[in-house]
Amino acid sequence: MTLPARGDARALLQGLVRHDSRNPSLCPGAPGEGPVATWLAEVLTQWGMAVTLQPVAPGRHNVIARVGPSDGPGRSLMFNGHLDVVDVGQMVHAPFDATIEGDRMFGRGTSDMKGGVAAMCAAAARVASQLNGPLIVAGVVDEEYESLGTRALIASGHRADAAIVTEPTRLTIGPAHRGFTWVEFECSGVAAHGSRYDLGVDAIAHAAALLAELGRLEATVLATRHHPLLGRPSLHAATISGGTGWSTYPDRCVLRIERRTLPGESTPEVLAEFGRACDAVRAEIPALRVTMRHVLTQAPSDVAADAPIVTSLGTALRAAGAPAPLAGVTAWTDAALLNAAGIPAICFGPGDMGLAHADEEYISLDEVDRATDVLARLALDWTTAP
Repeated sequence: MTLPARGDARALLQGLVRHDSRNPSLCPGAPGEGPVATWLAEVLTQWGMAVTLQPVAPGRHNVIARVGPSDGPGRSLMFNGHLDVVDVGQMVHAPFDATIEGDRMFGRGTSDMKGGVAAMCAAAARVASQLNGPLIVAGVVDEEYESLGTRALIASGHRADAAIVTEPTRLTIGPAHRGFTWVEFECSGVAAHGSRYDLGVDAIAHAAALLAELGRLEATVLATRHHPLLGRPSLHAATISGGTGWSTYPDRCVLRIERRTLPGESTPEVLAEFGRACDAVRAEIPALRVTMRHVLTQAPSDVAADAPIVTSLGTALRAAGAPAPLAGVTAWTDAALLNAAGIPAICFGPGDMGLAHADEEYISLDEVDRATDVLARLALDWTTAP
């Protein structure tokens, strides 16, 4: 594959999309990020960056590139974007052809988030010789599953005074996003013939009562909480399974709940709320037997609207002749991990999160160009300041 010219974001994006980098944890047998990481490392090396490949999992590497003086007087900055994509489903366009129609490039990962990766890499290449501080460009693995890449990046000591995660925000500034907690409830009943109401205990009916109580929790408690950019927290039933046949009382029903959390909400608080919901159902149904299991939490992310990285990005947007609106990011991102590590991280990038994982995924090439320009301006301004 021909390597793109230095700083050519469009050509870089096309090459990135043409590499199948489906996450193997989500798509068994998929090639993962190894081939695209090797190719991107070759490109960035040719573009004059100091590049290393960081092993994260077998055949899966972070691409970590550096430009600018490591001992310069300016502040350090990190650009972060993930190289993995989800499965292709029933995509309208060939997922890895990077087809261009007018201003749009179609394919898996165009919006989520190879457009952002292309913009951040091209921006870094364009201003590398003008920086007064270090700029780290990190193409990471596994964001779509367990975020192994950014976790490894942080664990290996990579730090910066601030970070931009180039997730698709349609060029709005995204200082905050919700987190989530996954909880599994298992209701136990008593199996019996469908005619023996005197013996059977219906686990599905008990799960339904619990689900109704969780609905009341959302309507009466969660609806009263508010974040200026993110709105209210929420919960929904992700899956429910149980029962063995038409004429048998189900002795087991498993309900999986996803709870989207606001900044300031903690996992213990969420589990306590769920515990109170179980107690409320027990008060109505003494026979209820339910166990609750915490499966996973990813924390929310929140950076103050007047934080230096937010105001600097706003300045760069306005200098490029664009508005600088703030908006909450709808999905979870690696920005939460960077913030938890003490690196103020916000989201900004080309593309539309509403097209992520969709059967028709595309990105505006003009938007990629504008994102590249803004990120280049930001890197210059940020690293110039002491």
